[in-house]
Amino acid sequence: MTPSIASLIVYPVKSCRGNAVESSAVTERGLQHDREWMIVDTTGRFVTQRELPRLALIEPAVTGRSLLMRAPGMPQLEIALDLRGAVARATVWRDTLAVRDQGDEPAAWLSSYLDVAVRLVRFDGQTRRYCNPEYVGTSGAHTGFADGYPLLILSGASLDDLNRRLAEPLPIDRFRPNIVLAGVEAYDEDYIAEIECGPVKLKLVKACTRCRITTTDQSTATVGIEPLATLASYRHDRALDGATFGMNGIGTAGFGHELACDSALNCAMSF
Repeated sequence: MTPSIASLIVYPVKSCRGNAVESSAVTERGLQHDREWMIVDTTGRFVTQRELPRLALIEPAVTGRSLLMRAPGMPQLEIALDLRGAVARATVWRDTLAVRDQGDEPAAWLSSYLDVAVRLVRFDGQTRRYCNPEYVGTSGAHTGFADGYPLLILSGASLDDLNRRLAEPLPIDRFRPNIVLAGVEAYDEDYIAEIECGPVKLKLVKACTRCRITTTDQSTATVGIEPLATLASYRHDRALDGATFGMNGIGTAGFGHELACDSALNCAMSF
């Protein structure tokens, strides 16, 4: 089998629904527009589906000129891409950084839908939010509003193996990958050191420990117990203190070039 890209998914607004795309430019912060916007509470701290599962039902999409947002029972919201916005401060995990507030209209729209006071902020492209050097070394890798790394990479074969262990199979959207691999065996991504696709080079740096967002049905926002219960039974990583599924990655070359679905890949293994 030849490894290839089965699908690409971009999540414009952190913790909201993703968009499957046929191709995407690769930037230093991951796929273009991925986690470029984020919802924060009144203190500026990020909010996710961990606290607000209904975020799963918000559908963002980036057009040539706008960020569009849809949600059940709400009018469509449109935010111009050229909107800079006032400088504000926001916190993602342990990082507090300068961001661009997107104004009162998005704040009112989101607060109405979520029934809690929130605001929408955008990542400031001049900011550098560096990844953990324990895993990326001196590469200078940095990310936007993703939890810790620019990319999440998972194979379809790994999902197939997990689903064989579950009473009810789950779709890929439970795991929020950016790149889904085809043509590799289950869990091969655990041992891939580097992926090349034309001029683009990606390095897989850290196993992804999974959180309770994976238990939220992305089409209904209902919360269950799977797949964490099953993953914990055979994918627990003692060193990381969690169940792992998929790999965090960074870009190392080819920024500005595109990845496309069905593209063949060269994968360097690190068994």
